[in-house]
Amino acid sequence: MRLLPTGSLFLCLFATAALAAYPGHPTTSPDISGADISARDKAVADDAFEGRGPGTRNGEAVTQWIADELRRVGVKPANHGSYFQNVPAVAITLDGAVSHLTFDTAQGAMAPKFPDEVTYWTPQFASNEVKVDKAPLVFVGYGVVAPEYGWNDYAGVDVKGKTVVILINDPGNEDASPDPNFFKGKAMTYYGRWTYKYEEAARQGAAAAIIVHETIPAAYGYQVVRNSNSGKKFWLDAKDKDKSMPPIEGWIALDTAKELFKRAGLDYEKEKAAANQRGFKAVPMQGESLSVDAHSDLKHLMTHNVAGVIKGYKHPNDVVLYSAHWDHFGRKESVPGPDKIFNGAVDNGMGDSMVMEIAEKFAHEKRPQRSVGFLFWTLEEQGLLGSEYFAEHPLWPRKHIVGLLNTDADGPKGPAHDMALPGNGQSDLEDYLADALKTENRTISPDPEPEKGAFFRSDHFSFARYGIPAITPGGGVDLVDGGKGAGMAIRDDYLQHHYHQPSDEWRADWDMRGPVEDVRALYIVGDTLANSEVWPGWKPGSEFKAAWEKMKAAKK
Repeated sequence: MRLLPTGSLFLCLFATAALAAYPGHPTTSPDISGADISARDKAVADDAFEGRGPGTRNGEAVTQWIADELRRVGVKPANHGSYFQNVPAVAITLDGAVSHLTFDTAQGAMAPKFPDEVTYWTPQFASNEVKVDKAPLVFVGYGVVAPEYGWNDYAGVDVKGKTVVILINDPGNEDASPDPNFFKGKAMTYYGRWTYKYEEAARQGAAAAIIVHETIPAAYGYQVVRNSNSGKKFWLDAKDKDKSMPPIEGWIALDTAKELFKRAGLDYEKEKAAANQRGFKAVPMQGESLSVDAHSDLKHLMTHNVAGVIKGYKHPNDVVLYSAHWDHFGRKESVPGPDKIFNGAVDNGMGDSMVMEIAEKFAHEKRPQRSVGFLFWTLEEQGLLGSEYFAEHPLWPRKHIVGLLNTDADGPKGPAHDMALPGNGQSDLEDYLADALKTENRTISPDPEPEKGAFFRSDHFSFARYGIPAITPGGGVDLVDGGKGAGMAIRDDYLQHHYHQPSDEWRADWDMRGPVEDVRALYIVGDTLANSEVWPGWKPGSEFKAAWEKMKAAKK
């Protein structure tokens, strides 16, 4: 009997009769085709995978489906004979029925409704019960410590054991004419990302960190916060059991926040305006404190990244990477309506299908000089955890990774004059993308909504932090038919009505001409890099250039 590769034992369940319950593999062509991309998307977004929830039987089954598809088209396993990389994680599920969150105020207690007015959780997993008792509230503005901008929202205040109330995004971001030299103006920096705000609150010793949700600066409605955070949440299985993180993290709806400010004798809008000014000082919310009794179900689990490779014939140790995340939100019985499955057909069944299409193209072309890897991440929706784990435990030494081209939620649409690039102006990779687009008379367009911080919200960011050039290009917004108005209308409709909702489902009438154009361009970039000896870097002024220079020096 052949021994299964490490981490694959669980997959034997799907290698037998159980697989019959899952979609079959489509007949595809080595040529890039919209029909092929759509057929793969239909499969990975099928109800049988129940929304691809990491750690669930049906969710993890899609990793075997992807591995089998890579094998079918001729891509070899990348992890010592296995297509899988183990990612140890912990699932923490708050029991909202027995947990309690209360704001004590001078006018009486406030107990906002979970998850419609507040959503909260604990990242700590040393115990099933985590408590915060009467932790005083402090408004810390944007919760940012940025020495390079001369900004410190925590200056002169001790928040150890207290509850910090935080605004979303960067200071100055919502100004009518943002200063491009101040926190990059309209474009979000990492300081505006919610993950940073919790990280900084932890460094400051806060007992709880609560972010105020506002739709425009957050770039999504409160329903996204509710759906993303009110159920099972995942964390990498850290040795300290995340005791370094705040015991309680969460979001509150805007109306709830305004009422808290009012009860503390503060005007929310005035305090927000003050928080945008240099010299802002944190404001104690007089007479208010937070008490939480969080009961959670803890489950240690092993989820998986999927990794395939086509070995280079000249420089096999150097690798160009393509990636997409396979996970979504699974099945949630708590959501209203009859449909409980978050299929994630666009986010990110489309990205998975596009990368598989590129993999098949490479497998049928002349073998490249460098290796080309194809990666499918777990736990992206829970904070880019699968790619973070890979970046910390890479299958190839980081100094041998030429660059990464990630694809995330590139939705169906018609042909475009452009290809949008969140965080443009950062990496030399965009120069190669620009050259590839020229073959189709297309151009790179700047991030159409830089204030939404898309650069920090996709898996390429896990690599950028280590200095590895990485990008996540998106679909064009300047459509051949309808121009920018039509392109933005498609984007806005998806974000408002389908993003992180059960309605993100595969449709037979999708226009796949746009994704086909994008796949062709991404293939050209990877093919160019895989058949050269160049090493893309970072542009002057990029915050990732220093890490790249350090890595570059280590190669010598």
